[in-house]
Amino acid sequence: MTDGALRDAVATPAAEAARYALLRRLAPSMRHHLVVNLQPIGMVYEVMERRLRAPQPNMADVHDGVHKINGYARAALASCLDVVTWLAPEDAARITAEQGVRECLSLVQTSFTFRGFILRDAVEPSAGAVSRPAFRNVVTAALLHVTDENAPPAELVIAAEPTSEALVVTINPTPTAGEQGFATAPAYRPITWDDLQALAAADSVTLQREGRGLRISLPWVLASA
Repeated sequence: MTDGALRDAVATPAAEAARYALLRRLAPSMRHHLVVNLQPIGMVYEVMERRLRAPQPNMADVHDGVHKINGYARAALASCLDVVTWLAPEDAARITAEQGVRECLSLVQTSFTFRGFILRDAVEPSAGAVSRPAFRNVVTAALLHVTDENAPPAELVIAAEPTSEALVVTINPTPTAGEQGFATAPAYRPITWDDLQALAAADSVTLQREGRGLRISLPWVLASA
């Protein structure tokens, strides 16, 4: 039995329900992630079509348009493959703190901005790696939980500190002045503390509350240098 099959076999109903709620909350961000590189293709095509209708088309401009479409198509394919790894995680995948925070923020940052929350990445490069599915599940759910529990506008600072036993990720919200955002209610129900605990337990992650923020300890998979 593979690690992924084993984890699915022992997953509790609470963990499965929490994962479903997390994916439902992430669905709008995933949709944006998928289409952001597809939309420019149509715009470039329309420009190329007009140029090709000219009596003497400038082929250099046409070639430039083709090159742009190819670039957008490759980026769109990469986005599709990335979203698939959120839906069906590769259980053996590993990730560093810097990469993990970058991946999580690249998916949710736009939607959080609409809701009135600024995400600030304060993670410094460090050696060692943790489970990529665990990082994505628990840290992204934690970001949603903190913003569900705190009113906008606010800034969330995400930091990480390597210890001998684990990578410790902290999320600390600070109220700020400014607009409260203009998004309505979340696309699905809030991510609760029970959801977070269920997700963390499924991946052997430890959670602690720190005031309004959270402290997340992810066990090392590869030895820290």
